[in-house]
Amino acid sequence: MVIFEKDLAIDLGTTNVLIATKGKGVILREPSVVAMDKNTGRLLKYGMAAQRMLGRTPANIVAIRPMRSGVISDYEMTERMLREMVKSVTSFSLLKPRMLMGIPSGISEVEERAVIDAGMEAGARKVYLMENPLAAALGAGLDLSGADGKMVIDIGGGTTDIAVLSMNGVVESDSLKEAGDAFNEAVIRYIRRKYNVLIGETTAEELKRQIGCVFPRPDVVSVEVKGRCLMTGLPRVITVNSNEALEALEEVSERIVEAIIHVLEITPPELVADISHNGIVLTGAGCQLWGFDRLIETRANIPTRIADDAEKCVSFGLAKALDWLDDMSEGTLNLNRRRQLKA
Repeated sequence: MVIFEKDLAIDLGTTNVLIATKGKGVILREPSVVAMDKNTGRLLKYGMAAQRMLGRTPANIVAIRPMRSGVISDYEMTERMLREMVKSVTSFSLLKPRMLMGIPSGISEVEERAVIDAGMEAGARKVYLMENPLAAALGAGLDLSGADGKMVIDIGGGTTDIAVLSMNGVVESDSLKEAGDAFNEAVIRYIRRKYNVLIGETTAEELKRQIGCVFPRPDVVSVEVKGRCLMTGLPRVITVNSNEALEALEEVSERIVEAIIHVLEITPPELVADISHNGIVLTGAGCQLWGFDRLIETRANIPTRIADDAEKCVSFGLAKALDWLDDMSEGTLNLNRRRQLKA
């Protein structure tokens, strides 16, 4: 039927937006950035073209990230960005698409409603929501239909979602605003404190990718970093090694580990036993920091692995869940949960 070809799965992330469809997989991946003219309010660029403008625009043009910590911080810009992205992957049709959108665990009903409204304004006929860790588990290929427990940790750009899953549902979960962006900010603070050099977000991201680690590397690696000296105001080049990166990222990674331990502590013992056997699965771009699986395995004493195509697991899972749309309820997850409790 043609109607199913119009269903879209959208991972509306803090760092990237991924759009997938059933059978085709990910058909769009763009940074969650927009560039606009402040004088006219006109949207100039979005995605990769806008990301290249970050920190490089004249006074009348501003490049911004409309998503922060997994939720919408600038509703108008998010809606306009999403509308352009949806338009680029859909042909003209009288039938608007249905959209299944991923959200962090534990966000408020107001924040959920903002996501739904943005989807509707972007051209959806109906909008459905699914929690990111559940989608990530589906995308990682986990079988959630049984009663045995699985644990998934999705480390994205704005949030880290931790969930214990069983029987196609979330048993226990936690969501914290410690993820990729927090790691970048930690690198910027560290370089500023230790070297009196200011670097930008793009440079911090590149440093994190090249030598970032949350567990000691067997070999020390280093990279040259260019920034502005805060003493002279002039350009300065410094050399930073992986041991320094480990020190810079330690505080954020420790908070993530503490949240994982907390979720395990409040999980029913039968499910904890299942998890110790099945292991922990890491998804999201943030989990690809060197040593994250080793750090969690060492601290939780549970086998831990990184899923294949970890960054795309949420979008893959949402695409798989498009088959469930006819059985899903519209509206916010918080509202639907309250209805179920009353029933």
